[in-house]
Amino acid sequence: MAAGLEINLAGRVVVVSGAGGGGIGTTVTRLAAEAGATVVAVSRSTENLDQHVAPLAQRGLSVVPVAADASTDDGIATVLDQVRRTDGKLYGLVNVAGGAAPATWMPSTRVSRDDWRALFTANLETAFFMSQAVAAEIRAQGNPGSIVSVSSISGMNTAPFHIAYGTAKAAVVAMTRTMAVELALDGIRVNAVAPGVTETAASATYVDEDPERDRTAIAMGRRGTPEEQAGAILFLLSDMSSYVTGQTLLVDGGLNLKWTHLGADNTSLFLKDESFRAAIRRI
Repeated sequence: MAAGLEINLAGRVVVVSGAGGGGIGTTVTRLAAEAGATVVAVSRSTENLDQHVAPLAQRGLSVVPVAADASTDDGIATVLDQVRRTDGKLYGLVNVAGGAAPATWMPSTRVSRDDWRALFTANLETAFFMSQAVAAEIRAQGNPGSIVSVSSISGMNTAPFHIAYGTAKAAVVAMTRTMAVELALDGIRVNAVAPGVTETAASATYVDEDPERDRTAIAMGRRGTPEEQAGAILFLLSDMSSYVTGQTLLVDGGLNLKWTHLGADNTSLFLKDESFRAAIRRI
C-alpha cells in the first residue's frame, strides 16, 4: 500500500458494540487497535470479554473491555462514562451487537409480537440508541467522526422464514441513510456493511460445512471470514472513506448477485438439515 494510504486511527477512541463474540466484533476490535485506536470494547458478557477481548489487551493493544448491555440506557451510560475517562478523542462507533438465534427462524405466519420486538431491539434499537449517544458525544467534543453499523444481506433482499430479522436489518439501512444526512454538517459520517454468509461461531449454529453448496450459491465460491467483514468496516471507519456517507456496502462474495441459495421450497440451502428446515416451515 502506498505511503499515506494506510489506515491510521492513532489518538482516536473507537467504541465497538458487540465486541466479545469472537467473530466480526472481536476482529474489528483487534484491527482498529492495531491501526492505533484505543478501542472501548463493549459486550454484555463478562465471560466473552475475558475469553476474546482480554487477550488483545494482554498483547499490548490499547483495548478497554466494558461489560454493559448496549440495549439499555444504563448500558449506554456505562459506555459513555468509560469513553470520557479514556485518553484520546472520541471518533468512532461500530455497531456489531445483534444477530438472531436459530429459534427465530420460522414462517411469517408464526412470528409473535414478542419475537418481532426482541429482534428489532437487538438489531435496530440497540444500534440506533448507541449511535445517537455516541454521535452526541462526538459533536459535544467538537470532533469529526464515523459510525458504522452491521446490517445484513437479509436486509438487502428477501429473508424467507426470517422476516423479523431481515426487516430489522433493512431498517438499519434506512437509519444509516437518515442519520448520515442529519450529521453530515457536523463532520460525522454514517455508513453500514451488509455481510453475506460469514464463518463465525454464531452462524455455525445453523449453517453447516458444505463447500459444494457454497460454490453453487456464492459467486466467489466460498463464505466470508470475520477478517473480510472487519476490513470493510475499518475502511468505512477510517479517513480512507472520508467522502463516503449514507452507504451500505454489501460484503457477500457475490451471493446477492447470484441469489441461487434458495431450494425448491424457498428455504435456505445453508440450513443444517432437513429436520431443521421442516421445523421452520411448519405453520
